[in-house]
Amino acid sequence: MKPFVLWMTGLPCSGKTTIVRELQKDIPNLAMLDGDELREWFSPKDFSKAGRDEHNKRVAHLAKLLLKHGVPSAVSLVSPYKENRDSARDIINSGDQFAECYVKCSVEKCEQRDVKGMYAKARKGEIKGFTGIDDPYEAPQNPDLLIDTENESLTDSAKKVKEFLKKRNLI
Repeated sequence: MKPFVLWMTGLPCSGKTTIVRELQKDIPNLAMLDGDELREWFSPKDFSKAGRDEHNKRVAHLAKLLLKHGVPSAVSLVSPYKENRDSARDIINSGDQFAECYVKCSVEKCEQRDVKGMYAKARKGEIKGFTGIDDPYEAPQNPDLLIDTENESLTDSAKKVKEFLKKRNLI
């Protein structure tokens, strides 16, 4: 197995973290870099565009460090802007060992899955700049892998990622 970085991007509650947890069952030593968890200790809770850009860069540098030390990782981060994802690819700079995985799901379905009530708070104006409600999500036009969690089961989504990694000779 070669180390790799899966950059899981998608709307909040699209299934990024859930897929990574499923992958951890079958991929030894897969580190999950979860955006929500990392914000607790790695970046300030600044959700401005500049704050999001900085957070994405910090997470990309952490993923690069893990890659350098032979640890496969899956980044579960909204990464709402194309430039965030392009920057991550440039920072990590690892060719086929980096994959942008678009976890596609409609806002409506994400809202149904939202156990924290973030979408409802955003719709009431209690959360400002919430991706998918009053801040844009620039969906990837050419991701390395498309995962449609609205129409695929968790098992099928995880299987699709593992097959992708096998085709790239990473697992």
